[in-house]
This record gives sequence, structure tokens and C-alpha cells, in this order.
Amino acid sequence: MSYKLSGLNPEQQFSLNDGKLLPLMEEFYTIQGEGYNTGKPAYFIRIGGCDVGCHWCDVKESWDASLHPLTTTEKILENVLESKTPAVVVTGGEPLIYNLVYLTELLKQHNIQTYIETSGSYPLTGNWDWICLSPKKTMLPKEENYKAAHELKIIVFNKHDFFWAEEQALKVSKDCYLYLQPEWSKRHEITPLIVEYVKQNPRWMISLQTHKYIDIP
Repeated sequence: MSYKLSGLNPEQQFSLNDGKLLPLMEEFYTIQGEGYNTGKPAYFIRIGGCDVGCHWCDVKESWDASLHPLTTTEKILENVLESKTPAVVVTGGEPLIYNLVYLTELLKQHNIQTYIETSGSYPLTGNWDWICLSPKKTMLPKEENYKAAHELKIIVFNKHDFFWAEEQALKVSKDCYLYLQPEWSKRHEITPLIVEYVKQNPRWMISLQTHKYIDIP
């Protein structure tokens, strides 16, 4: 990886490239609210930096990596271990901007399950027990990331997204779980459409942002 952040000295840039420093936006222990692992406890690590540019993104403050403190991967691991979590979810931003091999190596040494939520628009790095691929029209996944995905999660903002979801589903493996999730700001309009679509196309399932309904991070 060679993602560049302005103002770094050569040593910091080397550590960033090596995955030993990461721009940490936030971290918290909570319950996974979306997709296949809904309802399970997990420690979330949100890494700053994203150039995918979804207009409906609900964490646009994550886009500018320079706004978030560079944090050593060892410190992140220390915080994870204090939580006694069984699993870690790495998200963003777009986490695959960075080299995540070192982070997952540390987590695996402590028998912690590793999950990632990604648009798949950058090469896959790291050792993952679960890959949630959530493709975006603005910057499509790398072809090899489709086959690696355990779960395909399509955010539905309008009716055309159902057609796009089917196009994306053709690219993943036959064992990949397929989810349609209403974009939060349009959930009242979109959720009934998803319900009817899944009834007619039962290989798909509904993902809801349950953490927002029960008011947890």
C-alpha cells in the first residue's frame, strides 16, 4: 500500500504503508446491527479515509483521513483486548485503502474473529473470517473481491438499485449471502419495496440497521 497523507515524516509514512499506523476515526464495543452477523457482539474499528464518495453516506466525516489521529496498531489491539470481544469489525471510510495484514495478524494471535465491511474498490489485504462486500456505483469492486465475499450487501436508495443488485449478484460466488438494505434516510419509502422484492426473489434477504432502531452505536 502507498496511501499518502500530507504532513507525515518518512518514518510515519513507512509505518502507514506497513499497516503499523492507522488513522483511527473511532472504536467501540457494541452489537453488530447489519447483515449476516446481526445481533452478535463485536468491537468496531472505523478507519478514516475514503474516496468512493457515496452521496448518501452517513459517515462523511470519515472521508478525510487527515482529520483522524494516526494510532499505532498495537494501541488498537490493546483497546480491543480490554473489551474482551470475540470479534472485530473493521470498517470506514474505506478500510482497504490501507494494508491490514499486520492488524489481522495481531488479532489472530489472540484468537479474535476478523470481519471487514468494504466497498471492495481496493485490493484485499488481511486475514478475514468474514468479508461483507457492499459495492458502490461510484467505484466498483476489484473483480477478485467479488469471489472472496461471504456476504453481498446492497444499499437500496431507489428502484434502479434492484436491477443493479442483480448485476452485482452475478459476480459473487454461489455460496455468498445476498442482502438488500434500505438507505436509512429513505427507509420508510424503500423498506416496503424490499419486502415485496424479497418475497418474489427469495434468494435475497433483508438487512436492517437494527443498531439505529435500538439506539446503540
